[in-house]
Amino acid sequence: MVLTRHIRIATRKSPLALWQAEHVAALLENTFPGVTTELVKMSTQGDKILDAPLAKIGGKGLFVKELEVGMLEGTADIAVHSMKDVPVEFPEGLHLGAILSREDPTDAFVSNHYSSLTDLPPNARIGTSSLRRQCQIKALYPNAEILTLRGNVNTRLAKLDAGDYDAIILASAGLKRLGFAERIAQCLDTKISLPAIGQGAIGIECRVDDKELNDMLGKLHDNETGICVRAERAMNARLSGGCQVPIAGFAEIHDGQLSMRGLVGSPDGSVIYRSESSGKLEYAESIGKTIAEDLLSQGADKVLQALHL
Repeated sequence: MVLTRHIRIATRKSPLALWQAEHVAALLENTFPGVTTELVKMSTQGDKILDAPLAKIGGKGLFVKELEVGMLEGTADIAVHSMKDVPVEFPEGLHLGAILSREDPTDAFVSNHYSSLTDLPPNARIGTSSLRRQCQIKALYPNAEILTLRGNVNTRLAKLDAGDYDAIILASAGLKRLGFAERIAQCLDTKISLPAIGQGAIGIECRVDDKELNDMLGKLHDNETGICVRAERAMNARLSGGCQVPIAGFAEIHDGQLSMRGLVGSPDGSVIYRSESSGKLEYAESIGKTIAEDLLSQGADKVLQALHL
């Protein structure tokens, strides 16, 4: 029997969000021949407030809340998110139904005049809205001028092309998904710039009580990516971190073992705490929590508290 169903997908209106939603729509329609989809385009607070750094306006959930309301009110069935934007806690009645296979998780160095981060002059103007990226770059290049960079990928590239920055740092995954891979001068090694929690992974949120839809999403779920992101999010949960604090966490699977690195830093790069741990895949969440506890014991809590004052 062919399953027939019309699925409404809540999405932001940015080109990258639409690419992700269309990607999920195609996966659903190709995996389940009787399924049709429709995009429900919404504007979130994070899309509307473009004149302030996200950390100043409450980074947690700024790009997902309206989409969640749509599901709870019944105007949408699922929502598609970049996992790095998804808060640790979900509203009652909603949960993560699937995490798709991860794209390149690295940060991308983008510049029209310099081929790598090391080629930049000491006082280079570097654009990023991420405190995580800022703290790691400032640690290596304390004289660099970090300038706020907001807007969608196309807008950010246009600002670089207008000469507002010597270089900008974006997620490699977003550039590749939008067909801008040739704009990447250098994919930054994760030892230079440790990625954000969940970076490069797409998550699908849905209602807990929709069993049919949960079963369908389970067929799209990538187990290895899910394990890695679970470890990263466990670290983030223990640190009470959102997507706009200087927290980085990245887990990988090699030879059936999970290895993960985490860091917390001050925005000016003067202090960076690092930790790593590894173990069996079934201990993913414990590995993430172990790293968080180690970071806290080093003094990460003081850095995070200072940002919340």
